[in-house]
Amino acid sequence: MTGTERSPRWTPGDHILWRYRGHAPDLNGRAVHICRPVTVVQDTDELLAVWMAPGTECVKPVLADGTPVHQEPLATRYTAPRTTARSRWVGAGVLKLARPGDPWSVWLFWERSWRFKNWYVNFEEPRTRWAGGIDSEDHFLDIAVRPDRSWRWLDEDEFDQAQRVGLMTSEKARRVQEAGEAAVKVIQAWEAPFADGWERWRPDPAWRIPQLPADWDRTAAQLAF
Repeated sequence: MTGTERSPRWTPGDHILWRYRGHAPDLNGRAVHICRPVTVVQDTDELLAVWMAPGTECVKPVLADGTPVHQEPLATRYTAPRTTARSRWVGAGVLKLARPGDPWSVWLFWERSWRFKNWYVNFEEPRTRWAGGIDSEDHFLDIAVRPDRSWRWLDEDEFDQAQRVGLMTSEKARRVQEAGEAAVKVIQAWEAPFADGWERWRPDPAWRIPQLPADWDRTAAQLAF
């Protein structure tokens, strides 16, 4: 079930999981290597918006010895054995916006004082919805967009390395590059969601931080949520 076809609709304040599948069988057999409990802000045919609060317990990939992935040299970053670890999201929270069918999501970052920092375009597979959340696959490439509307590519080296080690086929890389071109046109035209004023949004102070379930890595069909 993808997109909006017979998908569940969530209510503002609901807790769901925002998950990413791994790219290689190096996570002790786990299909999911990133899991973030989030609170639903809006869920319509046009947009899913969720809030990841500061202090949320998440799951992230790490090297087999527990070393953060970004500390591994690029040449072996995607071939060194990995596992997953639980950790708390530090810093300010993140608002994530995803339009059905788009091969990217847009994240908003603030400083602790709610001074808006930037938008972040995360290229990924169009999200698959299930009763307890959404699943996707990260495509390595990103774009940062500043409040003055200037933008720049991020992680191009990781995108290239993923292709070199076989985590991304040439066909998939081509589709990601096309998605990047499409996203740049949206940014340059300052269309939704950039023009929609989400940087002025604030979470409901009554919302509690969602909990990370013990079975966070189960398949959507198996997960009891």
